[in-house]
Amino acid sequence: MFAGVPDAQLEQIAKVAFQRRVPRLTTIVRAGDSTDSLYVLISGGAKVLNSDEEGREVILTLLGPGEFFGEMGLIDGSPRSADVMSTETCELLVITKNDFKRCLAENFDLCLNIMKSLVRRLREADRNIESLALMDVYGRVAKLLLDFSEEERGERIIRRRLTKQDIAKMIGASREMVSRVMKDLENQGYFRVEDGRIVILEKRVPAPGAAAARP
Repeated sequence: MFAGVPDAQLEQIAKVAFQRRVPRLTTIVRAGDSTDSLYVLISGGAKVLNSDEEGREVILTLLGPGEFFGEMGLIDGSPRSADVMSTETCELLVITKNDFKRCLAENFDLCLNIMKSLVRRLREADRNIESLALMDVYGRVAKLLLDFSEEERGERIIRRRLTKQDIAKMIGASREMVSRVMKDLENQGYFRVEDGRIVILEKRVPAPGAAAARP
C-alpha cells in the first residue's frame, strides 16, 4: 500500500496512524456498520466474509501481513460491505477516515496504489465468478491452491494456513467434498504437505479446468 510513498509523507502517516491488537476470532469490522477507518495488517491473518440469516458463510478472501481493508467505504461513503474476522492474533495499523482522505489528497503514489488494489480485487472477483460458473470442484480447488501459492526457492509454497472448511466456503462446496478432492490431488502427486505448508509440484499441477483424473 505504501510502496513508492516518499519518506516525508510516510512520517506524516505514521504520526496519525495507531496500532491495535486483536485476538483470534475477533470481528474487526461488521457488514452494515459505518466506515470510519482503514486497517493495514502488520501481522496475523483475517478473512473477509458475508453470511445469511441462517448463519451460512461465504469467504470472499483471506488477508495476510501487508494487506489492507476498509478503503472502499472511505472512498464512496458507503457502510461496510462485509465482515472481517481475525483468523489468528493480529497487529493492525489503523488510519481514521479524515486522516486517510488527507493522505490521499497529499500523495499521488498512495492514490495509485489504492486504485491498483481496487482493480486487482475486481479482477479476482471476475475470475472467481468465472470459476464458480465454469469449473467443477476439482478445478476450483486447484485454482484456489495456485492463487494462494507464492514462489520460494524455485517451489510454489502456500504459507497461509488454509483449512478445508475455509476452502469450502471460498469455492461454494461442502467440506466433505473438499476433503475428498484434496486427498485425491495429494495422492496423485499434485502437492505435498511439508512442515505444515502445502508445496505445489508445478510439473504435475493440473490445469484448473481439468484438475485431475476423477476417481
